[in-house]
Amino acid sequence: MLSKIFGVIDKVLTFIENWTLFLATMSALIALMANVILRYGFNYSLAWSEEWVREVIILTTFIGCSAATKARAMVKADLLVQLVPVVKVPVMFFANLVALLFSGMMIYYGWKLVVMQAATFQATIILEIPLEYLYAILPIMGIMMFLRALMIMHQDIQAVQQKKAAPKPA
Repeated sequence: MLSKIFGVIDKVLTFIENWTLFLATMSALIALMANVILRYGFNYSLAWSEEWVREVIILTTFIGCSAATKARAMVKADLLVQLVPVVKVPVMFFANLVALLFSGMMIYYGWKLVVMQAATFQATIILEIPLEYLYAILPIMGIMMFLRALMIMHQDIQAVQQKKAAPKPA
């Protein structure tokens, strides 16, 4: 039952990640290309394109954290696991717990930042995007990463259970 629920959540998160990353990156590339053509071809520069690219980099970095968690591509040191394979499972679970802790902190402190920014009514300089929208990426990423870490932990637990249940060769 839990595997089916995680399967649906995985499909939804993968769709959101893929399309968000694709559309954001394409929009930044188009804005940057238009700015280069206008700057060198017509001696005119778009003031907003650099700010847009900066905001897209922020967005893709944080949404990419969720995608990296799914791909198990987070920064890690696996020398201990390679030298002593017996500690692989405990180290894996510790790393997953750290990811859960980090994502929980991103949800909590990200939400606090969103509330603070909403109270100040600040916006970006050129595009005038309210800063609470940009800061909202933090708790959203935290939620996505938390769900991904739970899914990874569930997969790891199932793998350990299957390994224990598998018949040992004689």
